[in-house]
Amino acid sequence: MKKNSLAVLVVGLALVGGGGAWWWSQRSAADAVQYRTAKIERGNLQATVSASGAVNPVTQVSVGTQVSGQIKDLYVDFNSEVKAGQLIARIDPETFEYRVRSAQADVDAANAAVVTAQAAAAASRASVSRAQVDLQEAQRDLERKLILVEKQFIAQSEADKARALVNTAGELVKQAQAQASVTEAQIRSAQANVAQRESSLAQARIDLARTRITSPVNGIVIKRAIERGQTVAASLQSPELFVIAQNLSDMQVDASIDESDVGRIRTGQRATFTVDAFPGQTFEGEVRQVRKAAQSVANVVTYVAVVGFSNAGGRLLPGMTANVRVVTDVRENVLKVPNAALRVRIAGIEPAAAAASAPAGAASAPDAPASGAGSTGSTGSTGSTGSAGSWSWFSQALAQPAGGGGQGGGPGGGMAAQRERLVIELQLSAEQQTKLDAIGAELRPRFMALRDLPQDQRAEARDKASADMRAQISAMLTPAQRTKYQQILAQAPGGPPPGAGGRPASGNPGVAGPAAADAPKNIAGNEAATRPGGQKPSINGVTAGSGAAPSGGVAPALPANGNPMIEFRNRLVAELALSPAQADKVDAIYVEARPRFGALRDLTAEERPKARERISADIRARIADVLTAEQKLKYAALVAALAGRQSTRGRIYLMGADGKPVAYAVRLGISDGSSTELLLGPNAPQAAVLKEGALVIIGTLATGTAPGGGPTGPRLPF
Repeated sequence: MKKNSLAVLVVGLALVGGGGAWWWSQRSAADAVQYRTAKIERGNLQATVSASGAVNPVTQVSVGTQVSGQIKDLYVDFNSEVKAGQLIARIDPETFEYRVRSAQADVDAANAAVVTAQAAAAASRASVSRAQVDLQEAQRDLERKLILVEKQFIAQSEADKARALVNTAGELVKQAQAQASVTEAQIRSAQANVAQRESSLAQARIDLARTRITSPVNGIVIKRAIERGQTVAASLQSPELFVIAQNLSDMQVDASIDESDVGRIRTGQRATFTVDAFPGQTFEGEVRQVRKAAQSVANVVTYVAVVGFSNAGGRLLPGMTANVRVVTDVRENVLKVPNAALRVRIAGIEPAAAAASAPAGAASAPDAPASGAGSTGSTGSTGSTGSAGSWSWFSQALAQPAGGGGQGGGPGGGMAAQRERLVIELQLSAEQQTKLDAIGAELRPRFMALRDLPQDQRAEARDKASADMRAQISAMLTPAQRTKYQQILAQAPGGPPPGAGGRPASGNPGVAGPAAADAPKNIAGNEAATRPGGQKPSINGVTAGSGAAPSGGVAPALPANGNPMIEFRNRLVAELALSPAQADKVDAIYVEARPRFGALRDLTAEERPKARERISADIRARIADVLTAEQKLKYAALVAALAGRQSTRGRIYLMGADGKPVAYAVRLGISDGSSTELLLGPNAPQAAVLKEGALVIIGTLATGTAPGGGPTGPRLPF
């Protein structure tokens, strides 16, 4: 009995142990992180700005009234077609007709007053004439009596009386003349009163005419706000009676654009929109105007963009709500990654550049290949590339501020391009790439310290640091690679590549001379405008004037080698047809701006973007001063077109060969909302990995959930 019980107990324990082991193994498998992936694809991308707005006629007129009264007749209705001057409504004119009659009576009375005044004036003139006759008679009588007094025929008193009579007659003439002036003034007053009454009559007639409401334009009535018998009152503003659309075949959408997006909107851009009335249908138009008047609602600032379109057949009606998408930029046949991949963050896994520059003990991903570098960004003196890859800090270690210590290992052709050249031409392994980055990180403080040395000691110290770098790079190479490395140093046209120690002097490759060490730098950490021997300025190691000059007096293009700044400079030369003198001035502007970009390193992360934008704005203004009026217009259009082409930095994770995630720092271009452009340099080491069809991680499955999302195993009874 005891043996049977013991056997049952052993069997039970075995079953429980086996079930527990199976359950634990299934739990461990479920607890392993499961990743969701998608493919890197190649295709076209469109960057768009979304907004909402209303469909409106291009020209619509609100018809009102300037007089108050009761609507007596209506001659049109909704959707009625009208002609300019056509009678569309009439206000009861009876009141205004009586006003006209009253004003006419006032005019007649005023005219009668004028006639009366004119008669009084005639009487006054007659009185003046009679007084003048009396005066003349009194004067003749005085003359006769004076003669008689001399002959002593009459007494002296008779002559005195005659003289007094002359004086009296003279005063009577003056009195009559004054009275005549009064009557003349009364005539003018009566005439002015007539003009006033006539003005009142004309106003009354105008008001009477305004009782007839006519259409100001040819069009269609899209709104009628009155009914027959309704009383309208015109006080401070005219009441709206009708709204007439001049042309419904040519309409527009007034879209509200957010202030953060309005800088990307320009006239002539293609736009599409949809309306709820026609689901599934897309209508096309173009931006005709971006109005500068801001509209602020609840502290949200928007601007109106007018999107014009042809409304053939009159399908779209005024007032419809439109969902607008304005195409701000288009890229064709580019690599693109899902936006979900840019939001993934896996703790403890960093790009190779971050791992190489991290302090000792920091977590790193040794299996991750070195990140490729892109075009030089606007970091100024740091010389960092637009990518957050391993070469960004490496070039920072080598680039020096203006007037300070030399090139530190080579400016020519751009740091990213030179590192890529080493990686590709020497076929460096992942381990050698890591060592190359470590060499740059180790020597960076020495190159940065050159700024603090006196001018006479800087060249020697720089030569020593460059020689150490060349020696360390050579030590990590194989014999075949070392031979190839020496050939690269000897053949570098714009200066040795990273680790080469600067521009050759006296024909000795890899040896930096004082002239190269002491030469000031341009915006990207390269030599400036003045160099020994009268050489021209260089931009990113490319000497101005080294290209072949085209015909027509246009400045030559510089070999870009994938450098975006030189590409933009060449685009300015080509599209604006810059003369050699203008191109030299533009190059000098970039050279002189470099120290200002170098000062950005001393600013906080919050202050840096605004300061960089101020410097860029100053550069744009100075370039505009070099251009002619016609070139300025083209330059403004070019700058506006490139406003939406700024690259940003990001991070993505790919599945490595061992099944583990590998982090890559990348540069990103435009986005269409679901995918984002992936920017790679022409010879970027990442190009072999970040290619079409590569699997990129876009998320993780919940812990404890099987990849299929089902249960991880049967529940145990305990």
